Amino acid sequence: MDFSSKLLENAVNEMSQLPGIGKRTALRLVLHLLKQPKEHTEFLANALQKMREDIKFCKSCHNISDVDICEICVNPNRNHHIICVVEDIRDVMAIENTGQFRGIYHVLGGKISPIDGIGPSQLNITSLVEKVKSGNVQEIIFALSSTMEGDTTNFYIYKQIKDTNVITSSIARGISVGDELEYADEVTLGRSIINRIPFENSIKNN
Repeated sequence: MDFSSKLLENAVNEMSQLPGIGKRTALRLVLHLLKQPKEHTEFLANALQKMREDIKFCKSCHNISDVDICEICVNPNRNHHIICVVEDIRDVMAIENTGQFRGIYHVLGGKISPIDGIGPSQLNITSLVEKVKSGNVQEIIFALSSTMEGDTTNFYIYKQIKDTNVITSSIARGISVGDELEYADEVTLGRSIINRIPFENSIKNN
């Protein structure tokens, strides 16, 4: 792709680094920005820079937040005895959009994947186990994607907490095996949360 401007080329190259954005789409986006009033681009740049500099991770659940403890964790109307374990922020958003879950979350920040060099120590697993052992948790809901990595992560956590009195459950397999949670439709995902099954049953079925 030939560019008449090095500035344009640099902007397109940076834009194309975003997931799902190829060079042609990046070019369309950059040209669109050039057609807009200059202040619109400044608003976008400032919003991105402020997000990058000021965004926090909740000290309790590791969800993305504007403050030290996120709005979900401080909400007195949530059931703090039920924790839904998810991979990342996109899964929190997907489940929240169903309106079917009123507990709190724990964001692992990924899944165990030896092939990618990701082990348990690189995820937010230790803090979850500490929460369970504190005695304030009644149920852990495993809501990771039904992939090999997701199942491996679920089982690893289960082994860490199986000697406690905490109930462990897994979302129902309305989500197809191999599917990522964030792409599930809200109705299916909501039913999977409501119709969750004991985690031991999910192990037997695999």
